[in-house]
Amino acid sequence: MAAFSRLVRFLARDGRTYYGDAILPRGVTDIAQARQARIVQGDIFGRHNVTDRVADIRLLLAPLAPEDVRTVRCLGLNYAAHARESKMPIPEYPIVFYKPATALSGPTDPIPVHPIAQQGTGLDYECELVAVIGKPCADVSEARALDYVLGYAVGNDVSHRDWQIRRGGGQWSLGKGFDGWAPYGPGIVSTSLIADPQALRIGTRLNGKQVQQASTADMIFGVRKTIAFLSQGTTLMPGDLIFTGTPQGVGMGMNPQVWLKDGDVVEVELEGVGTCTNKVEFGTTRDHKL
Repeated sequence: MAAFSRLVRFLARDGRTYYGDAILPRGVTDIAQARQARIVQGDIFGRHNVTDRVADIRLLLAPLAPEDVRTVRCLGLNYAAHARESKMPIPEYPIVFYKPATALSGPTDPIPVHPIAQQGTGLDYECELVAVIGKPCADVSEARALDYVLGYAVGNDVSHRDWQIRRGGGQWSLGKGFDGWAPYGPGIVSTSLIADPQALRIGTRLNGKQVQQASTADMIFGVRKTIAFLSQGTTLMPGDLIFTGTPQGVGMGMNPQVWLKDGDVVEVELEGVGTCTNKVEFGTTRDHKL
């Protein structure tokens, strides 16, 4: 589907924002280490061209421009070991919830914590494989599901367990949908480079310490099954993002439990894609005024 290999959106040293195909040193697969990119022209979901023009990367941004994002779907309890650590039964069907587009942020952006989310306890991290839909997809079979994927990124489904569970009224989105609580990136790796999304190492480091380490093979509903399920009666559109759930090792599942604090640095990493590094920043109401 895609002409690019590793799509990035970036602020260049000339002050302009571009889509580009990341240039990596030989043997390096972490897009976060890219310092240059070949500029991409055209429709990233359709006809586009990776040009010979090379630009220096000043800052990697969220891989899709806000106007190119449609719906942000997420799965809960989609890793068997995570369901066990949460003391929850293995789901019979995918547990689906949504995040607002305003939750999305870039691979190095801070994680802003509004005063309302500083109440109680339960600020948590969740590393996740993010599948990006590249063309309209309705009632697709599992066998063809990956044909509709533009590529893959890694994301952090930042969560506040108190607002998610006790104060959420039975819905998870409130405790997971605050502004900036879905950093993802550092780019989008095409399916030509990742043929099997169920054979990747995924993990999280908190202040340099490994806290999550697993394989996407532990997903209960793999990417094929997820896309086939979600496309039944609902058309998935180019720019739809699917956060596919987190493995074991979240702070909620530890004994004693570990919650994110102001100043903590969270790194989520996916094999073949790279790393998002985001610092937790407690803010004030005035900080969050638009």
